[in-house]
Amino acid sequence: MGKESVEVIGKVLDINTIQKILPHRYPFLLVDRVVEVSEKRAVGIKNVTINEPFFQGHFPGHPIMPGVLIVEAMAQVGGVAALSLKENAGKLAYFLSINNARFRKPVLPGDVLRMEVDFVRAKMNVIKMRGIAKVGDNLVAEADLMFAFVNPDEGK
Repeated sequence: MGKESVEVIGKVLDINTIQKILPHRYPFLLVDRVVEVSEKRAVGIKNVTINEPFFQGHFPGHPIMPGVLIVEAMAQVGGVAALSLKENAGKLAYFLSINNARFRKPVLPGDVLRMEVDFVRAKMNVIKMRGIAKVGDNLVAEADLMFAFVNPDEGK
């Protein structure tokens, strides 16, 4: 993760570009592709497979993607857009809050999870986003997310 911004507005991002923007790595990187990015919105894709490490324990014999990981995937999609902005280049996005989270339907192996994240408000180094997650046309989760952007060297 460098200090320079990665120009991504209007582009489809593959996993290599996503890894230049986000510090997350396996097993915590939960976005496979970002298909839409603007200064105010991002849309990402997660292909959910039975090989995901969380399916070994959630729930064996009846695998369901944990809701907290769906929220994390939404946050990572929003993070790609927010960290791509010049003013946030080289920073980390720390979760401040998750509000109004709702889980509507289970996400199962074989599903393609589509996360749509819209910026609601930005002030100084804090941003609020609204995210939804869908499988096909079905809403599976939604949440309001808030982040603070910090320099990686702060607090050392």
